[in-house]
Amino acid sequence: MSKPIVAIVGRPNVGKSTLFNRIVGSRIAIVEDMPGVTRDRLYQDAEWQGREFTLVDTGGLDFAEDVITEQIRKQAELAIREADAIIFLVDAREGLTIIDEEVAKQLRLADKPVLLVANKVEQFDASKIPFYDFYQLGLGDPVPVSASEGLNTGDLLDELVKLLPEQEDDPYSPDTIRIAVIGRPNVGKSSLVNAILGEERVIVSNIPGTTRDAIDSPFERNGKSYVIVDTAGMRRRNRIDLAAERYSVVRALRAVDRCDVALMILDATEGVAEQDKKIVGYAHEKGKAIVLVVNKWDLVVKDDKTMNRFERKIREEITFLNYIPIIYVSALTKQRLPKILDMVDFVAEEASRRVATADLNNLIREATQATPPPADKHRRLKIFYVTQGGVKPPTFILFVNDPELMHFSYQRYLENKLRDTYGFEGTPIRIFLRKREAKEQ
Repeated sequence: MSKPIVAIVGRPNVGKSTLFNRIVGSRIAIVEDMPGVTRDRLYQDAEWQGREFTLVDTGGLDFAEDVITEQIRKQAELAIREADAIIFLVDAREGLTIIDEEVAKQLRLADKPVLLVANKVEQFDASKIPFYDFYQLGLGDPVPVSASEGLNTGDLLDELVKLLPEQEDDPYSPDTIRIAVIGRPNVGKSSLVNAILGEERVIVSNIPGTTRDAIDSPFERNGKSYVIVDTAGMRRRNRIDLAAERYSVVRALRAVDRCDVALMILDATEGVAEQDKKIVGYAHEKGKAIVLVVNKWDLVVKDDKTMNRFERKIREEITFLNYIPIIYVSALTKQRLPKILDMVDFVAEEASRRVATADLNNLIREATQATPPPADKHRRLKIFYVTQGGVKPPTFILFVNDPELMHFSYQRYLENKLRDTYGFEGTPIRIFLRKREAKEQ
């Protein structure tokens, strides 16, 4: 299920990016003491008291007339629309400003849960905190923090999780296969969805960015239930000009988060672009089964070796995803379209495959005998035991004498042995190492 979204909003230079970095625990947003540095929203998962949420850093809300300020304001307004809860950040040093009052008006109109936070507080004695003017905003008691020093952010998060919506039940049965259709704009995602569904369920246009929202379309085939989600095309940030197009990207990523199988669409006339690698890499990192669909195959001038050459080029460009099956289709002519769902069924089964513990240990024993594990400073890696810890994606836990002795190339060797023996086509594999105590060795 998708995580709740929390947007940090406020006027420029009140410390939004600093607070964002403090909460997510890393320096992801650019932090600079100059208004307007954050010109695009940043998204990062965070967790507090067992509640997970996605935190959104926004550009500062301002009401000047210049073009950049206008775009930043639109971005923040869209983040507010998208959010399940909002952190409204103000500057305790500077006190209440006219812009703060204008932002508060927007937030009241949005009718979303709002947590008012006063940043840059230096003394936390209640009688000395200079934020009483902020009560005029009508948004409740301000929570004092110092984002740069990390002071009182725990109290902030305690209050924030109280505002998060209750987690909704999944509306689909556990047997339903959830499919997310992803890729750059204008590669034919909506046309493919319509062709699969057999009806015009999604707007189709040759203008990049037509699909703004992620649209769920449930359907059945051969007694199986599916939900296919058409998503907005994901572009590089510097190629995104429309605020609404940026707004749609997070919905596309959220669709990947809750899917079982990602259909990564490539344009046969353009080949593999850098952004394609990033998009499919996101699905890989999330552990999703993937099918790579090369669309517009009817537009390619072909001979008997064209498909092999094209596949070799794809494998060279996306070397880390050599386990993904590739299918060549045309949404326009309906060429090979039925094979897409056959492949979806196949990779979904592969992602759910379980292997008996005894068989796993026999395989690893044979693999280590054929190619002994690496050694470092006269200490050799020993693998005592292996078990499967989960599916979607298949996850394996290796109990070893010292995880530091595992070289990435040997781990890749073991992954290849698992794939050679059991398949796992179209799905990532996760391998985790656990140190076994000496008394257990």
